[in-house]
Parts: sequence; structure tokens; C-alpha cells
Amino acid sequence: MEKKISVYICSGCGIGDSLDIEQLEKVATDGGSAPICRNHPNLCSQEGVELIKNDMNNEGANCLIIAACSHRVMYDAFNFEGCILDRVNIREQVVWCQKPGDEDTQMMAEDYLRMAIAKVGKMELPEPFKPEEEISKDILVVGGGLTGLTAARDAAKAGRSVVLVEKEPELGGFMKKVNQTITFPYLDIKDNDLEELIEAVNQDEKIKIYKGATVEKTAGSPGVFQVTIKQNGSTAEHSIGAIVLAAGWRPYDPEKLDDDLGFGASPNVITNIMFEEMNGDGKITRPSDGQEAKNVAFLQCAGQRDPNHIPYCSSVCCITALKQALQVKTQDPDANVFMVYKEMRTAGQAEDLYRKAQEAGVIFIRCQSPKVKADEASLVVEALDELLGEEVLMDELDMVVLATGMIPETAFGEDIVKEAKEEEEDKADKKEEELEDVPVDVIRRSNILNLEYRQGPELPALRHDFPDSHFICFPYESRRTGIYVAGCVHRPMGIQTAKEDAAGAVMKAIQCIELTSQGAAVHPRAGDMSFPEFAMQRCTQCKRCTVECPFGAINEDEEFNPLPHPTRCRRCGVCMGACPERIISFKNYSIGMIGDMVKAIDVPEEDEEKPRILVLACENDAYAALDMAGLHRMNYNAWVRVIPLRCLGSLNLIWIADSLSKGIDGIILLGCKHGDDYQCHFIKGSELADIRLSKVSETLERLALESERVRFETVSITDYDKLPALLDEFAENIDEIGPNPFKGW
Repeated sequence: MEKKISVYICSGCGIGDSLDIEQLEKVATDGGSAPICRNHPNLCSQEGVELIKNDMNNEGANCLIIAACSHRVMYDAFNFEGCILDRVNIREQVVWCQKPGDEDTQMMAEDYLRMAIAKVGKMELPEPFKPEEEISKDILVVGGGLTGLTAARDAAKAGRSVVLVEKEPELGGFMKKVNQTITFPYLDIKDNDLEELIEAVNQDEKIKIYKGATVEKTAGSPGVFQVTIKQNGSTAEHSIGAIVLAAGWRPYDPEKLDDDLGFGASPNVITNIMFEEMNGDGKITRPSDGQEAKNVAFLQCAGQRDPNHIPYCSSVCCITALKQALQVKTQDPDANVFMVYKEMRTAGQAEDLYRKAQEAGVIFIRCQSPKVKADEASLVVEALDELLGEEVLMDELDMVVLATGMIPETAFGEDIVKEAKEEEEDKADKKEEELEDVPVDVIRRSNILNLEYRQGPELPALRHDFPDSHFICFPYESRRTGIYVAGCVHRPMGIQTAKEDAAGAVMKAIQCIELTSQGAAVHPRAGDMSFPEFAMQRCTQCKRCTVECPFGAINEDEEFNPLPHPTRCRRCGVCMGACPERIISFKNYSIGMIGDMVKAIDVPEEDEEKPRILVLACENDAYAALDMAGLHRMNYNAWVRVIPLRCLGSLNLIWIADSLSKGIDGIILLGCKHGDDYQCHFIKGSELADIRLSKVSETLERLALESERVRFETVSITDYDKLPALLDEFAENIDEIGPNPFKGW
């Protein structure tokens, strides 16, 4: 389209008091770059918005630059369809963090305006992607336990057709074995009402059920998944819009527990799972002879919160043990029931159940390492009571119940996990050019979804084998767009939480289908209409984009060329930064676009003693932290010029070379924290940028520049208070190093 650039400068929120607005207008109109330039004291007001709309309708303005507050706020007010739009942050990152009326403050604002004009010069209006196939709005639910049944029922209530796949011959999962459950809000124990839910699902015409079935293959992408289901030797094909994985959990193998806990030494030492299975008829008996159990000890955290077994808490074991203890007391109020615990974890209103057990006469003993001594004749538990400071002996026990934990159904044997970890460690030791065909993620081969993804057949998992994406900001999402995880395969949880988790996953699945049908990104850049475009004639088949994409959005065709699946894409740009030939770009985000922004920065001569520092900041955390620093009126060095990146993983080293060649004195990369407790919204982006940056020293040596001129730092949004000191310290270092020798060339 033929562009008509229009610049709108807000003078409110202290902007007009700190900056020379007339001088900004001259910068905007210099050389005819912006034929329309206006200012307004309250641009986000109805009057200010109407000013912009009038120019769109009467003057043909179709390329808007709004110099005001951060693009992270007021996005509803400045939402103009059918035009190119860029926001210039002269409030949070100029006037709120710099001295008012200062020359350097004015120069900073002018640079940001020039950078925006350069950026929109390269931008094109995104065209939403529409797949050739008809988009399906059906939802696949994998798993027919409590979570899967709830998800299927909720999706059907929302008007969606559902395909439910359960590997067992009957629906219900583990919950079918549970005799009684806890009422919400945890005031009493009631009979299990799962059969009512099963009946409702069976009777729902919108739910197609496959029992004793597995997913043989999942091809395609959100909106156009093609799922093959295998049942009794036959197969069925379904077009699916989004998937809810509710595959459930399995108990930790008690055979792996330490000998001190006595499992296997006596048939009367059982697990909490075995207790539920034995209590199916409502009568609690001693396993060895079927006699009524009158003396029972419950041992919590059996192998849990233990780095040698399960390093995490399984969330529901304490509440389950309280229920089981009350069941013993209900059967025989005179029974002796002991609860040996490290800490009682009864979150929320479950505290009521704890009090109920105390009132019923359950004896609580706090001990970190109880010992079970068992043989054919006796069963004894020894425990050091931390509160009394005395050794307690529980003898003549009929039964000991060990609270083993939950393992997600996506978890695997130790040998496979060890092999995968070794593969990951080997990969970490490689240089980027040696990555070759090593997947970025450790893929667990669980044969649940059988994805036809180049990066593996199942969902990548976190360190404890729970398939997840960004566990803070995207609680239901996996690393495969359109596939949402719910229930105990997501994380350990109880009945009520599992139901809520199922509803949340279904809502995300519906949202995914609707956004995909509009050609828009699902998350985290929700609504973004752009998608990566490939200039295939220059592709060298290096496979870097397919290897490094954190979300499996790029497969390969028969000739090993990249085969993008745009509806899988999360618009992070990692593939763009990975490509050595720079053949990947977005209509509103590209290598050339960022390069032109760098070139638009006015670099003063050496004798002016005004160095320039380029900050390439991840828009998800680092850029937000800079906004927060401005919001708190925290000052930092005025030499800084910030360019937000979708993800630091989209970093291309050409930006570093171009910046230094132009005379920029220092470059600092601000990315999300990464590692086991990562914050990176795009999983591996920040880590990949760090790997790429290892090449910078070579580039600097070639340009005869000091390596200290480029630095990589990880920050989260909560680190905003540390950023000013970090930037000031970097500026001091640059001042000591001296001016870039390429300045003025």
C-alpha cells in the first residue's frame, strides 16, 4: 500500500513540560517523512482519538506514529484497524526517567521518533493466515478420568463437539476406585459421585467416546489437526481444532522407597493408593488376614520432597491421609490412628479437615525420618517427635499407610530420562554451528499424542516431567500451540482443582480455535496477525530454524526445506534470528526493520562526549521492567536507546555488527531469565541469544573493538529497581573504555 505517515505527539502526563514539542514536530516532518504531524494535550482521550480518526478518514493517513505512553498501556484507545501503527514511548522511557528540559532528554525523544519513522518505512500491514483446509472447531480430549470427563462435559456445554479418547475399557480413571471423597469446602466426607458425571458424558450427543483406544497419530496444527484414533484394530480419522491432554497420573513405585519405610517387609505396609483400592467396599481391614484394622499409622511424604525419589510435593497426600484417617475413625471411633508428618499441608479450606481429624482423636506426630520395623509377627513405627523432643514408639500396629506421590503420565523410566539429560548436556557443550540436528528440548517418548512434529512425538516437559510452557504467565499451555494440559498430568492436584483446571484448559482451547480462525496469534502475542515468511530461494537447508523453534512450528518437506505451520507459531522470531541467510521475516518485524532503527539513531561526534548505548530488550520482561522503572520515576543514563525485541532469541548478530560500525559505543542485551526456573516466555529464546552472543568476541576482534562493549544480562519484570544501576554502571564502563573508533565513519 502507498503509505501516508502521520505523527501524533501527546503533551500530557508531563511530556509537554519536559520536552520541546515544536522541535519534535520538526524532527517528524524533516525531509517530508511525515506530511501530517499534530500534538494534543490528551491524545488518549475521546477528543484525541477523534483527531486521529479524522485524519484517517479525511487526509488518508494510513501509517500512524503515536508518540506518547508505552505500547503496553492504552492499547484499546489506540486500536485503529486497517492501518500501520507504531507507538513511541516518550513517557515511561524518556520524560519519567530523565531530567525535564535537559538537552539529553530532548535528544533521546528525538531519536525515538526517528527510529519509529524508520521502522514504519519498512513495515507492511499484516495479512492474517488462513489455512487451505477448513478450520475445525471440535476439541479432542485425551484421557477419560475425572479431568478428561469434566473437560469433555464443559466443552460440550459450550457448544463444541468433543472427541474423547480413553485407553482403558471403562471411563473414570483412578477416581473410579475411590470409595469416598471430600466435600467442598472440605467439611465432610461423602460417597463418590463420579458415576453421575460418567453418565452425563455418555448421554451427551456432542461427545464421541472411544474406550480402549489410543491416539495413533496427530498431524497438522491448531484448527487443522488431523487425528488418527486406534480402537480394537480399526482406525478413525477426525479433524480437530484444539486438544486437551488430561492423561492423568500414576503412583510412585513403592518398591523404590528406602528400606526404612518397610514396604515389602510386611503385607500390612501399604500405600495410600492401595488403601483406596482395598476400601472399595467401605470396610477397612488388615491386608494379611482380613481382620478389622484398629491400630493404623499414616506416614506422610514417603519418597516425596526427596531428591532421590520425588523432589516435589504431590499436593493432595496430606488431605487424602486426613480423609483416610477419618474413615478409620468412622469405622471404629476407638481405633488408634497416628499421623506422622514432616509438615501438614492443608491449603485453603482444607484446614477444616485437619481440625476435624484432631477432634476425632487422630494423634499427630511431627518427624522427618520415621522408621518402620516389620516382620511376620509385628509391625512397629519409631519416630522422633520434634515437638516433644522424645522418641515415640507405635507398636502392635495393624497397618502402616505410606503416602507415595503422583507421577505425571508423561514421565518415564530413569534410564530414558538419564539418556535425555546426557543428550541435553552434550548439546550445551556444543557451539551453535555444531548444533546440527540436536533438538532444543528434551522430548519424552510417551506415545500419548504421537505428534508428527519434526521435534518429537510428544510434549516437551519441565524438569519433573510435567508438560508445561511458561508456568507463571501461561498456566494451561504446553510448548505445542493448540495443545492444553489439564489435571494431574499438568501438576499434582485434588478433585476440585482438577475440575477447575479442566474448565480452564477448555476455555483456552476454545480461545485458540477462535483466534486461529481469525488468522491471529494465540499467545503470548495474542491477536498478532503477522506470521513468518520465508524467501525459500535463498534457503541453504541448514535446519537451524527447525532445530531452534521452541514450539515445533517448522517441519521439513521431502527435500529437507523448512515447512512452516503458521497456526503453530507464537510469533517469537527465534527462527528469524537463527537463520544465517536472513530469509525469514514478518511484515511488522524483520532484520532490516531493526537495522534501520539502529541507523536512525543520531550518534554525536567524539568531541561532544555523548556516547550512545543501544539496549536490545525482550518485550516481555526487560522492556516492561524499564517501563516500571519510569513509572517509579527512577533515573538512568540518558545515553541509552532502547529497541524492544519480541524475544531476545530473535537476535541476529548483524544488528551487533551494524550498531558498532555506525559508531554506537556499547550494546547491552536484556533478556528473560532462563534455566530450570526459567522466566523466558518463549522457553529457549534468551538462552539461544546467549549462545549466539558467544560469537560476538570474534566479531569485535575483527572490528578491532573491545569485547566489553557488548554485554548480556537477564532480568525479570520484578528487577525494575535494579535496572537503573545496571545501566549506569555499564555507561561508566563504556566511558572508561572510550569512544567507538568507528564513530563518524
